[in-house]
Amino acid sequence: QVQLVESGGGLVQTGGSLRLSCAASERTVSTYTMGWFRQAPGKEREFVTAISRSGISTYYADSVKGRFTISRDYANNTTSLQMNSLKPEDTAVYYCAASRSNTGFNSEGEYTYWGQGTQVTVAS
Repeated sequence: QVQLVESGGGLVQTGGSLRLSCAASERTVSTYTMGWFRQAPGKEREFVTAISRSGISTYYADSVKGRFTISRDYANNTTSLQMNSLKPEDTAVYYCAASRSNTGFNSEGEYTYWGQGTQVTVAS
């Protein structure tokens, strides 16, 4: 059972930056695709970004391309999400997730393990 713990959320002004981290409890997570999803109030959870097992391939939702960057640190079993040029519409609870699958990176159903989420609030 892999446990994922997110950190780094908070309140930031429009145009500001935040860096989220996701710490995994086991080193085996290095063999997983890692993803970030978010859920805004009153909305369904949506895909944000994902990074392949190798770290070579990354995928982004159109809404965050050019502003968000996902990365992973195999030595420390962490996955990070650098968020720049934040907008009020980025306000949501952000979830880290791990998938054994090498496909369907943007589908919630492909992810086996989930963190508890961290709140990101962007003030206008």
